[in-house]
Amino acid sequence: MKNRMNYINTLLEFLDKDVIKVIIGVRRCGKSTLLKLFINELYNRMVPKENIIHLNFESMKYREITNCDVFYDYVSVRIPKNGKAYIMIDEPQNVIGWEKAINSFKVDFNCDIYITGSNAKLLSSELSTLISGRYVEINLYPLSYKEYLDFHSKKKNVETFQDYLKFGGFPSIVELGNNVDRVNDILDGIYNTVIIKDVISKNKIKDEDLLQKIITFLADNIGNTTSFNSIANYLHNDKRIENTRKSPASSTVENYIKSLEKAYIFYEAKRYDLKGKNLLKTLGKYYIVDIGLRNMLLGYRDIDRGHILENIVFLELKRRGYNVFIGKIDDKEVDFIAEKASHKMYVQVCETLGNNDTLKRELAPLMAIKDNHEKIIITNDKSFVESYDGIMVRNTIDWLCKIGG
Repeated sequence: MKNRMNYINTLLEFLDKDVIKVIIGVRRCGKSTLLKLFINELYNRMVPKENIIHLNFESMKYREITNCDVFYDYVSVRIPKNGKAYIMIDEPQNVIGWEKAINSFKVDFNCDIYITGSNAKLLSSELSTLISGRYVEINLYPLSYKEYLDFHSKKKNVETFQDYLKFGGFPSIVELGNNVDRVNDILDGIYNTVIIKDVISKNKIKDEDLLQKIITFLADNIGNTTSFNSIANYLHNDKRIENTRKSPASSTVENYIKSLEKAYIFYEAKRYDLKGKNLLKTLGKYYIVDIGLRNMLLGYRDIDRGHILENIVFLELKRRGYNVFIGKIDDKEVDFIAEKASHKMYVQVCETLGNNDTLKRELAPLMAIKDNHEKIIITNDKSFVESYDGIMVRNTIDWLCKIGG
C-alpha cells in the first residue's frame, strides 16, 4: 500500500481529540486503504492490536450486523479493558440505526472513532443531529498529480502530466500502466458501482436514462456556467432524445444533480459577486471528481483542454482545504476565489498565455480586484516572467507539485 501522508497527517492532527472523524469521498478513492494505513500508524505508535476494532461493512463478514443493537453488542464485547479503543468503521450506512450505535460508543466507552462514507447522506442522517458539533469531515479525493507521481514512481514532466490528464487518479488503475482498455474497464466498473449503489438506490432514481444523460451533459460541460433550466431545455431539444419524451422538469434535473453531488461525482462551484459581496443563485459551474472518469464517459479526445485544466486546478484547491467559488466583478469573471481560515487567493487558469490579447484578458479580472490578497495565473507555459504588477504566474506542473498553499 502506498502511503498518502497528507491525509495521514490530517488524521494524526485529530488523533485522540474528542471528535468523531468522518472520512468522505467518492467510492474507490482509497478511504478503506487510508484506514488501514492509519491503523499501521497506530501500531507504530505502540497501540496494542486488541485496542483497534475495525469493521468494513462492504465485507460479507459482517452481514449479520443489520441493526444498531447487534452493532452495539458486537463492538461492546470487544472494547479493551485497558487503554483507549480505536473504532474504525467503513461504510456503516446499511446498518439500520447505525448512528445510535456510534453515539452510544462515544457516550459509553473511552474511544476514538473513525468512519468512512461514500455518500453525503451519511452526514445528513441522524448522525449529524446526535453528534452535532462533535465530528469533523475529512474529504478524500482521487490521487493528486503529486500523489500520482509517487504511486507510479515517476518524475514530474510534461509526459507524466499528459498521462495524468488522460487516466486520472483513481488508485486502482496504478498497476495497469498506460493500458487504455484495462484502465477503461476499471473506470467503467467504478462508475457503474457508484451510480447503482450511491445514486440510483440511495435516491430512488426512477429515470435512469435521464440520469445518464445529465451525467454526460455535466461531464461534457465542466467549467461552463449552467443552470437547471438550461440543462432541462437542452435535454428537451436534444435530437438524440426521442421526440415523444417530454421536457424534464428543472426540479427533477436539480434533484438528480444533487444526488450526483452527494455521491461526490460532481462538485458545484457557486458564483460570488465580489462587489456585492454575496453568493449568486444561478450560473454556477460543475467539475467532475476525476478527469479519467470523464475520458471514459466521453472518449479520449484532445479538446477542451482549458476546461480540463480548470477542473484539475479546482480539485487541487479542494484537496488543499479551500472553499472554492467562481468570482464575478462587473462583467468580468475570476476563475476561482479560494478561501480558507489562513489564506485567500484569486486564481485564473489558462492553458497558454502565448499572445498579448490572451494575457490582457487573463490579467483584467485580477487587476480589477482592489484588495491585497494573493492573485495568480496558472498556465502550462514555462516563462522567465514570474509576475505582472504583483500578479504571479505559475506553471501548472510546478504549482501542482508545490507542498501546501
